[in-house]
Amino acid sequence: MEPTTLQEAILYFADPNNCREYLVARRWPDGVVCPRCQSKNVLFLEKYNRWHCREKHAAPQFTLKTQTIFEDSPIPLDKWLMAIWMIVNCKNGISSWEIHRALKVTQKSTWFMLHRLRLAMKADFGYGPMTKIGGPESEVEVDETFVGGRKQNMHKDKKVRYEAKGGASGKAVVQGILDRTARHVRAKVMPDVKRETLQKEILTQVKYGSKVYTDTAVAYEQGMQWRFVHDMVNKTETYVKGRVHVNGVENFWSLLKRGLNGTYIAVEPFHLERYVDEQVFRYNNRGTEDNPLNDADRFDAAVRQIVGKRLTYKELTGKTETPETQAF
Repeated sequence: MEPTTLQEAILYFADPNNCREYLVARRWPDGVVCPRCQSKNVLFLEKYNRWHCREKHAAPQFTLKTQTIFEDSPIPLDKWLMAIWMIVNCKNGISSWEIHRALKVTQKSTWFMLHRLRLAMKADFGYGPMTKIGGPESEVEVDETFVGGRKQNMHKDKKVRYEAKGGASGKAVVQGILDRTARHVRAKVMPDVKRETLQKEILTQVKYGSKVYTDTAVAYEQGMQWRFVHDMVNKTETYVKGRVHVNGVENFWSLLKRGLNGTYIAVEPFHLERYVDEQVFRYNNRGTEDNPLNDADRFDAAVRQIVGKRLTYKELTGKTETPETQAF
């Protein structure tokens, strides 16, 4: 019987055979397939815990880690799976130091592991009309937040540099779009708060004709009504104007910043997108009355997203320009 709690998961995945069976059922539900040539003519080598493809090509042998976020990792699958369970089910995130102590893996390795897991948690929303949220009967909230240190806590020289960048003291900008009906959020780090930048993302993610609610930021004052049923709320006067408010997105911001400020403490702007993806995954896979997901369901959803994604340490630390998501 598959685990439903952390205690059960620890005992269940302590057996390497259970790790293999669980992952095979999700990666290859219709039978094991060679990840390089897509052939089903494969033979399992139990002694070496790997498969051999009978087709002729350069690398006929492969494992469960091949072409996944686990590739080239010497860390055993039981520790990888426990790390997945913890990151997807801890509401405010979990630090690399905590996993380092829990799994007896070095802190540097767990930091790398967590970033690879965040890549797996990243949802590919796409840009086609079928992937957009909203609709004529839907209400969509749009808001943005600024992530960065408090200016009053900065050194005088750093304050000057931040003020020179403009905007909200030179902080990073994150835009959030929430579909109230689907209870589904999308968030992305934006380069600036210009009208063209923010409205372009809304056009990409939201169906034409949707009811879109924003605050009275300058970027939303003009142009929105051409594609959407647009209304605004002035948050300096009131937070709610009938159905018009952005409190749903504000709730997501509180969860995001609780993790950033309370768990991760200091996040470099270069890595911020991955932390946003992590919180988006947990928010979109939380349990509700209509969709009562539990810890095992979130774990299952994350495991199904590990294939076809690769992040090397050089990419993570910015030492190469190779895209972090590679097509195999």
